Amino acid sequence: MDLSVNLEIIVVIAAIAVLFLAWLIWQLMRAKHFTQFKRQIEQELKPKVIASIIEEMAATRSDLLPNTLAHQEATIRYWSASAARVLQAALMREIIDEQWLKSTGNLRNSQHLFHIERDKLHR
Repeated sequence: MDLSVNLEIIVVIAAIAVLFLAWLIWQLMRAKHFTQFKRQIEQELKPKVIASIIEEMAATRSDLLPNTLAHQEATIRYWSASAARVLQAALMREIIDEQWLKSTGNLRNSQHLFHIERDKLHR
């Protein structure tokens, strides 16, 4: 083969390799952002959800709904079982809204989280 043809093949292979490397770096950055989002759910949203549950159960305590400490613990355990369920509770209790997800750049991450943890969501 001609030397120029070999050089062209090497340039094409190098370009493909650079594009693949750039794609891998982009995927790594997306994964890091998703992991940071899950950490934010655990560190910021989970305490707010728990406080909201305790407040709601105290406010609705009655003879029909005794909402004892055991009820609170069970409810907190249920809603804290997964990151998706904590996020779902935060949305349901209006601790956050869709605008918050958009403004923090986490709308796509929340959709992905709901997809991968769909078996853990409250129905």
